[in-house]
Amino acid sequence: MKENENIRIKCSKVILVPYEACHVQKYHAWMESEELRELTASELLPLDEEYEMQKKWRLDNDKCTFIILDKNLYEGSQGDHCSREIEAMVGDVNIFFSSDSHAEGEVEIMIAESSARGRGFGKEALCCMMRYAHEQLHTSCFISKIGFENGASLQMFHSLGFHEMSRSDIFKEITLSLEVSKNNSFETYASNYLIEIIK
Repeated sequence: MKENENIRIKCSKVILVPYEACHVQKYHAWMESEELRELTASELLPLDEEYEMQKKWRLDNDKCTFIILDKNLYEGSQGDHCSREIEAMVGDVNIFFSSDSHAEGEVEIMIAESSARGRGFGKEALCCMMRYAHEQLHTSCFISKIGFENGASLQMFHSLGFHEMSRSDIFKEITLSLEVSKNNSFETYASNYLIEIIK
């Protein structure tokens, strides 16, 4: 069983939940945006392939993927569990691990709903995800690859203590890294974001 297979991470503004099949149609609609695909270096998949990708993200041990929910919207909505999550979806956050030890992970964050941007959801979701990975999966080094044009993400990652490792003119992206043991700002930021892990 994957460590994150049946958990939810509750934070101050957001709730992180595993990526389920019921989320796919809204996620697929997000990815029809050319702007989002450029910012996330993604490609538009046919809907059936998106469902297959969801299964891989859900089951593969080298991936830890959560959908980001607006906590207030989720807790204030009516209906069944899945419909409430769909209504409250604002983005996703992922870690891709390079080895079974989970010592190093590549993190990605996307706030897809324009109404949810600029409200601190991205920073909180990223910090809570990294705190979970560090404390529960023993991840000690985080990597992120961000496009040259994505100034907001570059600024956020730098503010969390990430440093530039390299840049690729071919892929038009910058690779950033953060080693937890060598970075006091991570501990400062992480301690500001309390997480509640619900199994």
